[in-house]
Amino acid sequence: MEAREATAGAFVGTDKEKKSAKKDAAPKAVKPQTKSRMEEIFGFRKEDLSSWENLVALLNRPTDPASLGIFRCMFGLLMAIDVTQERGLSHLDYKYLDGAPVCRFPLFNFLEPLPLDWMYVVYLVMFLGALGIMLGCFYRLSCLMFISTYWYIFFLDKTAWNNHSYLYGLIGFQLAIMDGNRYWSLDGLRKPSIRNAHVPLWNYTLLRTQIFIVYFIAGVKKLDADWVEGYSMSYLAHHWLFDPFKVILPVELVSLLVVHGGGLILDLTAGYLLFFDATRPFAFFFVSYFHCMNSQLFSIGMFSYTMLATSPLFCYADWPRRFFARFPSLLSGVLPFTTEEIQPSTSCLYPEIHSNEHPVTQNPAKTSKMRFKHKLGAVFTILYIAEQFFMPYSHFITQGYNNWTNGLYGYSWDMMVHSRSHQHVKITYKDGKTGEIGYLNPGVFTQSRRWKDHGDMLKQYATCLSGLLPRYNISHPEIYFDIWVSINERFQQRIFDPRVDIVKAEWSPFKPNPWLMPLLVDLSPWRTKFQEIEGSLDNQTEIVFIADFPGLHLENFVSEDLGNTSIHVLQGQVNVEVVEEKKNHTLQPGDQIKVPAGAYHKVYTISESPSCYMYVYVNTTEAVLLQNFTKLQELQERIRNGTETEPLPPELQPLMAADDDGEAEVNATDPVMQLFLKRQRRMKEVKKRREAGVLERLDRFAVKKYYTIRRGFLMTAIAIRNLAVGLPPVEQLRSEVAFANMKEPEAEAEPDETLKQEVGHAEL
Repeated sequence: MEAREATAGAFVGTDKEKKSAKKDAAPKAVKPQTKSRMEEIFGFRKEDLSSWENLVALLNRPTDPASLGIFRCMFGLLMAIDVTQERGLSHLDYKYLDGAPVCRFPLFNFLEPLPLDWMYVVYLVMFLGALGIMLGCFYRLSCLMFISTYWYIFFLDKTAWNNHSYLYGLIGFQLAIMDGNRYWSLDGLRKPSIRNAHVPLWNYTLLRTQIFIVYFIAGVKKLDADWVEGYSMSYLAHHWLFDPFKVILPVELVSLLVVHGGGLILDLTAGYLLFFDATRPFAFFFVSYFHCMNSQLFSIGMFSYTMLATSPLFCYADWPRRFFARFPSLLSGVLPFTTEEIQPSTSCLYPEIHSNEHPVTQNPAKTSKMRFKHKLGAVFTILYIAEQFFMPYSHFITQGYNNWTNGLYGYSWDMMVHSRSHQHVKITYKDGKTGEIGYLNPGVFTQSRRWKDHGDMLKQYATCLSGLLPRYNISHPEIYFDIWVSINERFQQRIFDPRVDIVKAEWSPFKPNPWLMPLLVDLSPWRTKFQEIEGSLDNQTEIVFIADFPGLHLENFVSEDLGNTSIHVLQGQVNVEVVEEKKNHTLQPGDQIKVPAGAYHKVYTISESPSCYMYVYVNTTEAVLLQNFTKLQELQERIRNGTETEPLPPELQPLMAADDDGEAEVNATDPVMQLFLKRQRRMKEVKKRREAGVLERLDRFAVKKYYTIRRGFLMTAIAIRNLAVGLPPVEQLRSEVAFANMKEPEAEAEPDETLKQEVGHAEL
């Protein structure tokens, strides 16, 4: 491959025109012009940028449609799968149940979901559109079906926004205006005139630049101090995927150098490395390894596979022809074209080759005259690329969406830069007439948790609650939120002012949020001290670091399970009030106090600067339970190896039959024994799953996906039947839904997740 394909692939193109030029070129007597060094490296000459006409000609240069056609097919397939999974077809009835009092978070407040049965129709249209894109069947209509329904679903729920969902919508939009059906499509069979026809270079330019932006801007965003210092995703280093690195490096260095350093370097360089012939093989290896790891680390649906599908776009545009040419000829009827004969297209501009006698058109299309559509394609390409570079930094316009991080998560490419943990969330309402004060369960009337981090969603949530609470005899309610968040391992602190009634609070998308509390970045150096303190504790002791603003207080309830809880002051001055005892204790830095379990207490910040303190506690109930588990484990081992000589009391005899799946658990009467046997059984299941072979894992994966997709389509069929002929009797509908809900015979809750719930740490 020539070096000139390298960077040309990014911004203007990487097609291998030499081969197509041989067959479509003017008479053989015309000698090819000698390429300049710039043309060999970048794929275009300096003269191509010297005037507007030359730039239009460059962006409309005829290009092999093969690579674009293969990408179109893969993207359509992945989106068809995505509709049933991350878009939510398989659990649509849980999300859009008719008549349920649910608070929703659309981008525009006038957007509302359709009735449930019609929502299934929307998803069916989106699925058929993705399928049509994959097959290249009625291509423009399929793209329109997909992107119209996709963006409707996208704008309908901000809580589901993320970068890759935004990317899918962008790619779908780009394909809708491209000639993606010129290669390996059903449209090509219906219309021979477009079959295997050239596409303009800007089709590749848009897609390649879009993927470059995804990588590069994500890398620029990772230049944030939290990422560089290793605080954003430190927990990832404990995943088994990083075990090979832990052979030679401690976990701390794996987090800093591999997770954070490696992620930063890859994102900054991947887009460039994919452009050059010399570096592209290395880029393919690293980005493939990176995306395969991400598919195991995160629940991100089809994103990893979509990014893998974009990588070949940076290769020569004729790579599918050379790849499929190696297959047996008897498969040529179903495989894509391998012939090098490409039809001319009016979408492209064909340059003229000047011989000594007369100019000759390089490829005799119907016309090579520059038309309005050629200029429009060039203008759109330039404007779109400029807009995509601008959008990640447009937060100075949409200031109302800015919180501790800029803008709504999804269009900024700040992937995995920020991790959050929530320690305390309290919703207080006050009756506007009676003055009665009460509390709501966090997340009541909603299925999402992301409202806790975004002021615009919090405003929508409060407005929704104010409309629902009158049903429960609460008139003109005032709603107050006390939300404590830690971002990137900092102190837990308030994100919104708990003294502000959010129902009446002002919010504008173009003005800063006045009730957003500032992030205490001056306290960030404490994170190094946190690690030292946590390292000095035993395995049973937990710790929570708190920072609060002057004039505010934290009201907290200590669970009875947390029998040994104390407050240690690190900075500032606080006053601790034990509510039941009606006592107040003033604490300075270095002071500590034990707070009673099963009771409320309040911590007031009385210093002029923010206070910093920490809760140190032991879950005594869990500690005793784990001690009992250890004793039972030791006894079970002695029973198995025959060293236990003492007769067992009746409540311990199920240990003798513990190897019989489920039987011992049923016979156990002691609650601790039941928990122990259940824990043992599930740990055994976890071990079995982790030690399973590749075929067994693939089988389990396929079965799980089958039942997920099966439910989505069966529920869609029920919805269409309801719309066509009306609702059936309730008993029939119940049996149909039960049939759709059927799962594989051995389907149970995820062992890992259930185990975490059983032996989880209580929250202060």
